[in-house]
Amino acid sequence: MTRIALVAGEPSGDLLAARVVQGLQRQTPQASVMGIGGPALKQAGQEQWYDLDALSVFGYVDALKRLPTLWRIFQGTKRRCLRERPNVFVGIDAPDFNLRLETQLKAAGIPTVQFVSPSIWAWRYERIHRIRAAVSHMLVLFPFEVPLYEKEGIPVSYVGHPLAQEIPLEPDTQAARQTLGLADDAPILALLPGSRASEIKWLAPLFLQSAQRIKQAYPQIQFVIPAVNPARERELRQWLEQYPIEDVHVFSSQEAASQPISWTVMQAADAVLLASGTAALEGMMFKKPLVIAYILSPWMRRLMAWQSGQQKPYTPWVGLPNILANEEIAPEFLQEEATVPNLFKACEQALFDEAYRIRVQQKSLILHQQLSLDTAALAAQTILDYA
Repeated sequence: MTRIALVAGEPSGDLLAARVVQGLQRQTPQASVMGIGGPALKQAGQEQWYDLDALSVFGYVDALKRLPTLWRIFQGTKRRCLRERPNVFVGIDAPDFNLRLETQLKAAGIPTVQFVSPSIWAWRYERIHRIRAAVSHMLVLFPFEVPLYEKEGIPVSYVGHPLAQEIPLEPDTQAARQTLGLADDAPILALLPGSRASEIKWLAPLFLQSAQRIKQAYPQIQFVIPAVNPARERELRQWLEQYPIEDVHVFSSQEAASQPISWTVMQAADAVLLASGTAALEGMMFKKPLVIAYILSPWMRRLMAWQSGQQKPYTPWVGLPNILANEEIAPEFLQEEATVPNLFKACEQALFDEAYRIRVQQKSLILHQQLSLDTAALAAQTILDYA
């Protein structure tokens, strides 16, 4: 029997890993999977040594507080792997945990496959040497990552992005508006200031003040804001009390929903003002003109610069749509450039410049098609080759 140890360290990794396990089971039904995961992996049949919640940390302070627990789980996972000798170890994202573990397992003769590359193309390229010592094979989500690993002599495969097959190539804006109870004919701007409390603190006031300016210029416009959980919803509504706007709708995440509330909100909108991150990639796949903004606190900015030795990323942009396109298809406003006048002007173009909107939609479709591969099958085949 093929035995695969697999560690996913966060909810997104859990969903990604569950799809890979399904791909493994289609090709090798007798394969058994063990390790660390969440509900999606458990449902897919993983024998779980630890729950992924034990690995979930938010920021440097939380990581320091949880260090004893993380170390105990690391040592326990390593001992189980060395004792049970799986045919292959697969790490899903969580590079701080998985690359350390993979280094020791690979040295002990267990093949290691890492799925999702650290962003060495943006920050701390020197990590490539650590990756070389840790992984037998790297599975990457983006085509531009392949040459980086080939140049360094590290086996690599591009397997596409799993979200690209879940988000339709032709999103149904009207259906999303009906789901949310929104008007069919009003221009709608989605505001996504982030999913973390720190992001809401720095970006929500800026986004809401920009929305007030847009509402003054275009009274017919409506605004939609998704809240990923009750805590974020409370924070957003508190900011709305300070910066009230007419025709704004805040939508909460529902456990029974077939897709994240942020997806429905973006699909319903004509354009999206959002924080830099995964949401920008999702917005691109929904073919929406995007405006990207981000602000780091002075303390976090200094901490990142200290850790990375960089004041800014290697790439000219931070948004994945721009990095994938190798040009700016979504204007970016970071730190001091994230101002109400700048966001107003960019959102105005995203909402009402029809030629610009068509050009962005066409380029977004091409990028979406490039990312849309049978990710689960491709990843599973590489893993089984090593097993």
